[in-house]
Amino acid sequence: MFIAAAGLVSCIAIERTVPKREPITFATMFAGIDFVRGNRTVLGAMSLDLFAVIFAGATALLPIFARDIFNVGPWGLGLMRAAPAVGALMVSFAIVRWPLGRHVGRAMYGAVAVFGLATIVFGLSTSFALSLAALCVIGASDMLSVVIRQPLIQLETPDAMRGRVSAVNSLFIGTSNQIGEFRAGLTAAWLGTVPAVLVGGIGTLLVVAVWMKVFPALFRLDSFGQRYR
Repeated sequence: MFIAAAGLVSCIAIERTVPKREPITFATMFAGIDFVRGNRTVLGAMSLDLFAVIFAGATALLPIFARDIFNVGPWGLGLMRAAPAVGALMVSFAIVRWPLGRHVGRAMYGAVAVFGLATIVFGLSTSFALSLAALCVIGASDMLSVVIRQPLIQLETPDAMRGRVSAVNSLFIGTSNQIGEFRAGLTAAWLGTVPAVLVGGIGTLLVVAVWMKVFPALFRLDSFGQRYR
């Protein structure tokens, strides 16, 4: 897949321009962070994903669910690990057929809220089949959020800043996954496995509610390349 992607990317016509070199200073090093702080749309989109993933790190606890709660062993763990990817793949095909056109801000907030709700369902479920379905929904909603957030950040960023802002976004994504898993494990050690998952799901819903108040323009975003109606 990587070889195929590299071949397709090499076929893209690129306008050759000589970039303007800026002297390396503390200002240029932290220009991406400064831009994110000053752009409410980009900051809202990045931080929404950051805190949602920090709270909802249920996948780190899947081995405990497979062994102690559902007693399904390694094969069941494999199914649970694969379920979010199945949901993400289904949403990817759906978006190809029905592209996002309007109300992308509401769709992104809704996807994160569904992510939290599916996490709560997974935590409360005593049925292995229902848990697999909840994990599929978790993967599907996460994919929908990513598909909206990534082009939104790219289109809201000037060409000269896009690389540095993308670096900040990668830092947000990488750290949120690791911190989220640490949060899940620590909470499970304190409260138990199921309460840890429930705390994560409820925390995600609270993040959505707070971000709707703090970043209302992001919620009203109507289409890509347009702030809000």
